[in-house]
Amino acid sequence: MSVDQVQNIGDGGEGEGTAGEAVVAAAALRSYPVAPGYRLNVRSGPGTNYSVVRVLAEGARVTINCQRTGEWVSGPYGTSNIWDNIGSGQYVSDTYILTGSDGYVAPRC
Repeated sequence: MSVDQVQNIGDGGEGEGTAGEAVVAAAALRSYPVAPGYRLNVRSGPGTNYSVVRVLAEGARVTINCQRTGEWVSGPYGTSNIWDNIGSGQYVSDTYILTGSDGYVAPRC
């Protein structure tokens, strides 16, 4: 769904997505803060056994493209097996990202 479709939902035009799709699309475009005081490893896949591709600086924000299940991890925001895709081949544990939810906030990968 394009950004234009998200902005025009509800004006009666044909071919537009549903309100639920708009919420998911809008959430996927939002940036979320990394937990304060953490430099976060970005991995090539959804688990700590994947290689580190880069490290996010303290105070970084991420845009979540999609989310998928992976290794269970405990972090400052609880324990979860949800991993956030923040770029091609780039994943971070959702337990280090302040999304305001214990569940999914973006489409599944």
